Amino acid sequence: MDDDATVSAADIARLGGVGRAAVSNWRRRYPDFPQPVGGTASSPLFGLSDVAGWFHARGKKFELSAAERAWQRLRALGDDLDLAERVNRAGVFFAFQAGIFDTFDHKLADAELLTLLSEMTHRTGPVDAFELLCRRYFEAHSRRLSTTPEPVAELMARLVGPVSAILDPACGFGALALASGAKTVLGQDSDPMTASIASLRLRLRGVEADVHAVDALREDAFAGRTAEAVLCDPPFNERAWGHDELVGDARWEYGLPPRGEPELAWVQHCLAHVEPGGTVAILMPGAAAGRRSGKRIRGNLLRAGAVRAVVTLTSVGPDLWLLRRPVAGERPPSTVLLGEAGDDLSTVEVDWLEFLARPESGVRIIDLLDDDVDLSPARWRARDEDPGQAFQAVRERFDELAPHLPPLETADVEQTFTTIGELVKAGVVEVRHAARADAEPPVAEAGDVVASVTGTAYVHSGPSHPVGAGLTVYRVDPERLDADFLAGCLRAADLPATSASTRIDSRRVRIPRCPLDVQYRYGLVFQQLAEFDDVLREAAETGRELVRLGFAGLVEGRLRPTTAVGGSVGAEPLGRGAGVAPPH
Repeated sequence: MDDDATVSAADIARLGGVGRAAVSNWRRRYPDFPQPVGGTASSPLFGLSDVAGWFHARGKKFELSAAERAWQRLRALGDDLDLAERVNRAGVFFAFQAGIFDTFDHKLADAELLTLLSEMTHRTGPVDAFELLCRRYFEAHSRRLSTTPEPVAELMARLVGPVSAILDPACGFGALALASGAKTVLGQDSDPMTASIASLRLRLRGVEADVHAVDALREDAFAGRTAEAVLCDPPFNERAWGHDELVGDARWEYGLPPRGEPELAWVQHCLAHVEPGGTVAILMPGAAAGRRSGKRIRGNLLRAGAVRAVVTLTSVGPDLWLLRRPVAGERPPSTVLLGEAGDDLSTVEVDWLEFLARPESGVRIIDLLDDDVDLSPARWRARDEDPGQAFQAVRERFDELAPHLPPLETADVEQTFTTIGELVKAGVVEVRHAARADAEPPVAEAGDVVASVTGTAYVHSGPSHPVGAGLTVYRVDPERLDADFLAGCLRAADLPATSASTRIDSRRVRIPRCPLDVQYRYGLVFQQLAEFDDVLREAAETGRELVRLGFAGLVEGRLRPTTAVGGSVGAEPLGRGAGVAPPH
């Protein structure tokens, strides 16, 4: 075993078949648990040999397969900044073993690593072996790397239909190309190592891959070439995309993309590379559907019949645009699909197939060609709603939100307090936050308390997840402190910021001293108060929606006052017999 190999707490949990909370508890409870040998206070690294010895000494399960040993050896051979190059080199070795390359310079690789990679190939085959290393690499650098989520990639591939050849001008590590199942892939990515890894993943699967490591907008490697379909997940909001040097480019068939609209440059690049009648599936930021600067191009795309659908995938995620390159002589379509999927991506395919079967079910393009040319699905959903029916539905929801406070009574309890600082010293609480703005964020495990500088605090549930900027993670010893109790105390406290940073200074927060069973009871009431607060917020939002729909419904004739308001009104429309003269 490599003495220099290191593992993170997440690695230890995975290898030991336990959760991250168990590793944290071991560190607190066992003085002989291996000490960190590197990393940071919030993301420590441990010696792999030390950890394995500690597990074996206690008879605990510790799975260290050839694949895991290869991954740890790969990480130990250099800096994490160069990890992509080493992963790529491993891919080249797998391709050599698969017969894709005739030679491999063994002098450029570590002998121990090659032995482990060979063992991986023998056990799983080169394709699965390389995929495992790629997954580990994506996990290790999840904050630095941008990869298309697998469910989204598979959806995009299904929507363009089965094709034999695709083009992806911003291919990344090849997620869209792999999901497509195409036998021929034309790809580009501006990062050489990313492009090389994508090419290796495809070629190991027998795909004929032609991947170039250049920026597709500035240097089109496939000028004049087309494919059956184009899949693309381009970078968003890149101002330095080459606007000035590409002013007269032939790809801008629908108009020169404004400097601040690089996404519309990618749309036109994709349309230029798909066969007439072929489909483009591209992810776009939600703002691209309605920015005023891009309305001319959106209008031209609509008039030509190039835009076929715009679907919002999640409330905070990207939009999926489906486009079709017009066929000369064909009459442009008259409708377009505008929809919202939420978290259920399966509805997108259903809606798309229904739209193809019944185009009249879509939004009329002529109605979109107004002063804004806004393709935002949310806007058109609101425009098409019946404010009268919507008012009644929202009112029912508002009635359901009648809030109830948890039962509380007055008391005169003499409380004694400790502080979080004292609990940290006693090993009851572990506080984790990013020490610097560029530091890795702390990771919240199930049962951790997450608190912000604004005074909110909650107990994290679900899988491990890095928290956002300005958040602090409190990991408690559940046998001595209840997490919900701590969250309530943090929420009750005035959390002052330190003079050196904006993070909360939790050391001074007072925590009542009480037995664990009392903490449980208090924690339950703290949960109920937090839920009451959530209900109040939703009731306020629902109330504002009721007001909006009430005004709209009254003006549009979809609502009318009841007899309880100013006597009987009857069915006379506003403007006749109601003191308002109709226009002449």
